[in-house]
Amino acid sequence: MLKIHFSGEDILRTRVAPAADPVWEVVLSLHLLPERTRDPLLAGWRREVLRDLRRQEDADGLRLLFALSPPRGYFPDFLTPYESAGGFDAGMEALRRTPVGLLRRDLSLLAGGGRLPAAASALARGEPDVLDHLATTMGRYRELALGPYWGRVEAAVESDRARRARAVLDGGIQGLLTSLLPGVRWESGVLEIPNYPRNRELHLQGRGLLLVPSFFCADTPVALLDPKLPPVLVYPVDRLGGLAPDGAAASDAGREALAALLGRTRAAVLAAAEDGCTTGELARRLRVSPAAASQHASVLRTAGLLVSRRDRNTVLHTLTPRGRTLLNP
Repeated sequence: MLKIHFSGEDILRTRVAPAADPVWEVVLSLHLLPERTRDPLLAGWRREVLRDLRRQEDADGLRLLFALSPPRGYFPDFLTPYESAGGFDAGMEALRRTPVGLLRRDLSLLAGGGRLPAAASALARGEPDVLDHLATTMGRYRELALGPYWGRVEAAVESDRARRARAVLDGGIQGLLTSLLPGVRWESGVLEIPNYPRNRELHLQGRGLLLVPSFFCADTPVALLDPKLPPVLVYPVDRLGGLAPDGAAASDAGREALAALLGRTRAAVLAAAEDGCTTGELARRLRVSPAAASQHASVLRTAGLLVSRRDRNTVLHTLTPRGRTLLNP
């Protein structure tokens, strides 16, 4: 069981990551590849990725990456730096700057579970070219294994964020935390997560907790081992029907008709705003610039389909009754 101890300050600083974290998704997806999965939602993805990986020329880089991400047990904290909340490039830049002491400690812990490739010795010394090669390999793997499916991953995470927002509105932070998984309990400022691989207690000490919704996280949430690092809890989301390459699934007839009426982009804006969506989230989901997302939202707002409310530095767009009727007649 994992027990996470919250103070009043920790409760105030607990939040959900703003989007799917690409570095966590890379690492956790690697855990699912070596062993045949019984999950039909991922079986096709696994077959296609393994087939494409066999065609890659960088065998040494992939060997090191898989050794650092075993399907069970410990994997190094340095693979998923806190900075990855700011995007893949920010995470890889932080990875390249990993202190040698942290590299040595994490790799020593990992080596206790089996042999590592020869490149791990150079990695433990913090050699810049090895760190750079590792970051490059992660980027190539991400493009191959996640790139064609990233829209599905983002949609699942955005849907989960909407669920957590409703949990906060209905039950406060306690409602949010206990909604993460069945069996999770909140007792006197302690969050208890059952079925964790080992008995462990994490004291947040006023730092708060970053909750990271993840498509590729297995049934059990993941926390960093080092208690000195910024506290993170990665938890699984509903995979919403599994993975297919972006654009492979056809829309239903109603959404197709709506796209014909409004245009595909504005119809997508309307659908994204069903559970509330900021301008930045619209831009990421539709893969347009923030300025373009704002312009589309403005047109829909003028038509009486959206309402927009500013909260400090963000603008939240939600559907009006007219917009909801048009989206779901």
